[in-house]
Amino acid sequence: MEKKDLLKQVIKHIDIKSFDASPIINSMREMSFSSRETANAADIFNMMIAEKGCTNILTIAGSTSAAGCMQVYVDLIKHNMIDAVVSTGASIVDMDFFEALGYKHYRGTQFIDDKFLRDNYVDRIYDTYIDEEELQACDSTIKIIADSLEPRPYSSREFIYEMGKYLSENSVKKESLIQTCYEHNVPIFVPAFSDCSAGFGLVMHQVERMKEGKPYLTIDSVADFRELTDIKIAAKTTGLFMIGGGVPKNFAQDTVVCAECLGIDASMHKYAVLITVADVRDGACSSSTLKEASSWGKVDTVYEQMVYAEATTVLPLIASYVFHKGDWKNREPKNWTKIFQK
Repeated sequence: MEKKDLLKQVIKHIDIKSFDASPIINSMREMSFSSRETANAADIFNMMIAEKGCTNILTIAGSTSAAGCMQVYVDLIKHNMIDAVVSTGASIVDMDFFEALGYKHYRGTQFIDDKFLRDNYVDRIYDTYIDEEELQACDSTIKIIADSLEPRPYSSREFIYEMGKYLSENSVKKESLIQTCYEHNVPIFVPAFSDCSAGFGLVMHQVERMKEGKPYLTIDSVADFRELTDIKIAAKTTGLFMIGGGVPKNFAQDTVVCAECLGIDASMHKYAVLITVADVRDGACSSSTLKEASSWGKVDTVYEQMVYAEATTVLPLIASYVFHKGDWKNREPKNWTKIFQK
């Protein structure tokens, strides 16, 4: 077997517009266990979309984008269901930006010799393969963008906006999440921005500039926190649609506490849905169920739902349901990116 044999079967991203999940969600509502929880999560997400003035924040952790849900997130933005995104760097850069440059993720298997994969420069995400040489090209593109910008501190939101601008002129795949958010004034925050392919590109940028004795660009994670808190304060009513836990989940929830620290009374997030496989007994799930988050003053418990499921199995059903319900057609775009533009 050669490298070309490993990278044959391209991951196809599911299209929530191509099927109507309403019948199965409606049936799940009359069932029990994870089925009923999934239906309740779909109802809460739709309530977030239907409530006039509610700002909806999507958080993404894990590898759902590489696994076939990339178009789901794009459609949530295109159809005005989400107003801000908080994500891990991998989902935004190694997966979305990567595919926007024309590269692909491939169907593979977890039952393989990983040393053989390394010898062939193929990276594995469980049963999904990535060409490491293409990923390094992605790293280099981040460096190109950094080299073109004024050497100063940037929030990740600000730098990703520049990535969107770059893609609007150079992308191969036009419907990436980054470019779609750029075109729809939806800000993307990546609090741990260096923990991904972007980090390698930015390190290369800084090392080269240091050798040349020139100033370089940096990422200001505090600015990220301040900017998302600005959105929370201005939005007043907010809802969270969270895929996985980790930094994105806590980052979005903590804006309520941050506002309080600033002496501003910001209401708890009114709506919250969390899809996760994490067991909280050992402090996992970032040590916080949604009910537990309420004790910290982050999330109200009237409209909240934990769904313990692997996200690729339930996310498309929930997203298809709310798409076909059609309440997004009556929403006004929030255009939160514009509040940061001078």
